[in-house]
Amino acid sequence: MLFLLICLYCAAIFGGIALWAYKRRDPAHFWAGSTIKPEEIADIPAYNRAIGRMWATFAGGMALSGVIGAADALIGGIVLGFVCAAGIPIMILVYGRIYRKYSA
Repeated sequence: MLFLLICLYCAAIFGGIALWAYKRRDPAHFWAGSTIKPEEIADIPAYNRAIGRMWATFAGGMALSGVIGAADALIGGIVLGFVCAAGIPIMILVYGRIYRKYSA
């Protein structure tokens, strides 16, 4: 049960980042400490929606691992390890594609 709560807490944080990206008027940034100038992005709303979907997908994987872990802790841990170990590099690649697609 603790595994489920921790995973859902983390998923809520990443879901909050997704909502933040969806609602921003300026371009959402991905890297800590970086900013994206509005002149860099051709379609800011579409760019922010894509960033939001990326974070929401990561949050969904985190929540899914918690739900699976509630039924079987070993399998849930394996799923969580995959979500984190593969998900973070995949997000970096996806962000690069999003940035290139919406660059001005």
